[in-house]
Amino acid sequence: MQRSLLSLVGGMMSDPALIHKDPKDYWLSSRMAVVRPSPTAAVSDEARRLRADGRVIINLGEGELDFDTPSHVKDAGISAIQSGNTKYTAVAGTEAVKEAVARKFERENGITYGPDEIVVSAGAKQAIFNAFLATLDDGDEVIVPAPYWVSYPDMVALAGGTSIIANCGLETAFKLTPRALEAHITNRTKWVIINSPSNPTGALYSEDELAGLAAVLRRHPKAMVMSDDIYEQIVFDGMFATMASVAPDLKNRVLTVNGVSKCFSMTGWRVGYAGGPSWLISALTTLQSQSTSNASSISQEATVAALDGSLSFLNDWEDKLLARRNVVLKAIDETDGVLSADPPAAAFYVFASCAGAIGLITNDGDIIQNDLDMAAYLLKAAGVATIAGTAFGKSEYLRISYAVDDADLENACASIVAACKRLS
Repeated sequence: MQRSLLSLVGGMMSDPALIHKDPKDYWLSSRMAVVRPSPTAAVSDEARRLRADGRVIINLGEGELDFDTPSHVKDAGISAIQSGNTKYTAVAGTEAVKEAVARKFERENGITYGPDEIVVSAGAKQAIFNAFLATLDDGDEVIVPAPYWVSYPDMVALAGGTSIIANCGLETAFKLTPRALEAHITNRTKWVIINSPSNPTGALYSEDELAGLAAVLRRHPKAMVMSDDIYEQIVFDGMFATMASVAPDLKNRVLTVNGVSKCFSMTGWRVGYAGGPSWLISALTTLQSQSTSNASSISQEATVAALDGSLSFLNDWEDKLLARRNVVLKAIDETDGVLSADPPAAAFYVFASCAGAIGLITNDGDIIQNDLDMAAYLLKAAGVATIAGTAFGKSEYLRISYAVDDADLENACASIVAACKRLS
């Protein structure tokens, strides 16, 4: 078989049309040209590589809490294994987990979803990707407010759609306004993405702000809303609100996406869920049936415990995260204008401007020309990994995650300040 494959490759490479071509140029599909590796995963991979080379690297680039999964949730997962709940489940989730999701939506958001309006997936990311894949055709547009989560544009592109980037600056606290939405929405708009609390900025939309966007959407009945609420429970300033609750008349055009990864520190359990109109949930379920099938049966049992259990542990988590946020903001203030940032309202990121670093010179004589250079400089000079804002559609910024051990964060911030002060 190996000889046959080598003969095939050799024969193909002798074809005049294929000579001088890399084999991947022949075999890989054209869609791979429109998708990039995840920038956040790339930074984590580079941090691991440098650690393997003996460097001390503190990674402030990952979007993952360092807290352990709550014990009652872990116990439910262990019980599922010991009870033999280790087989296939219904594709869209067990009856128990869908009921728990429905109770959560009703209790915390005031949204009523029936069993045929809920799907449980292998992470919220899968639900979002499947929604795009199920609805986008060539020429369809998705309004993506920038700064954006890095995966949105690539998922849109893979599904055949076109991302319409709506730049949202510091003057609007990085949030989409009704005026900006009106300027970008067309009869080709299939989706408008609302990510609140936001990754990477920590921005939080108020009820009034969502109501303003809803007023625009009512004039454009073809557009649906992707409400990505994955950071819902991590809020410091203000109150969480979600579109299907604020504008119930638009509920049949809203996909409300959430999960247990962030708020329960369950990234590795891989469970997300979504509520939406039954026709869309049916399509997501069909796609899931032909790709991953059901989310882990064990993780589904743990998710029931998470959603139905007490959230009292979040009080301690939020106190710790707020203290960490202040550590980062204090360090930024000490960089003498090289970095600057306003306090984020939610999530666990500071989106810091590095405009003050542009044009400065490192000890090696290199000029910081952009945010990519600044991220590379901090990795080399401070041993701290951050994510350049360009990855989120906003240049001259850095995303700094403070979801790390207190001592590591203190050390990282001290190193960032020292490195910034070495720039001239």
